[in-house]
Amino acid sequence: MDISDMRRDFESEGLDLDALDANPATQFANWFGHARDAGILEPNALSLGTAGQDGQPNLRTVLLKYFDETGFVFYTNYGSRKAKELEANPRAAMLFPWIALNRQVIVQGRVEKVGKAESLRYFASRPRGSQIGAWVSEQSQVITSRGLLEQKVAEIKQRFHDGEVPLPSFWGGYRVVPERFEFWQGRPSRLHDRFEYLKNEAGWTIQRLQP
Repeated sequence: MDISDMRRDFESEGLDLDALDANPATQFANWFGHARDAGILEPNALSLGTAGQDGQPNLRTVLLKYFDETGFVFYTNYGSRKAKELEANPRAAMLFPWIALNRQVIVQGRVEKVGKAESLRYFASRPRGSQIGAWVSEQSQVITSRGLLEQKVAEIKQRFHDGEVPLPSFWGGYRVVPERFEFWQGRPSRLHDRFEYLKNEAGWTIQRLQP
């Protein structure tokens, strides 16, 4: 299927250095607010890139649950494919594709587990069905039928029917600690504006990249 003629020009205001905040976390918060206010569906959805010892990159969509100057937090099963890759190679890349605004943001850095107390606070805020789902799924493992999942759901519901669902020992959060940001603003004729923040001992260096 030839889809080479699928294209549109990006009509949007430009992005200049003097319009950027010196702190990339603040700049991200500004753009995230714009995406949320624009009504973009799940603006916290991101593509998470990881690679294990074999060097094979993997991608999946996850939801960002918290961010500040210390990093970007998401949650998962510690037995999942992404978790095993992060154990072998604790580095990751995040891509936020806010296409409706002709924008995207890339965040790259090292990855660390969040503390148990932080994971517990978030887990306690989840709907009960999602809490049960965390107990049920051996994420990324092969299963022969959906019926087996549904059977496990019934078992877990029965197990915790008379109380709160506790935090599983095999489930929790990761924080991507940024070392590089890229803010991308689409422009006409593919002459996009791209600015890169690089972490250094003094703080952050900002530089424009060619489109």
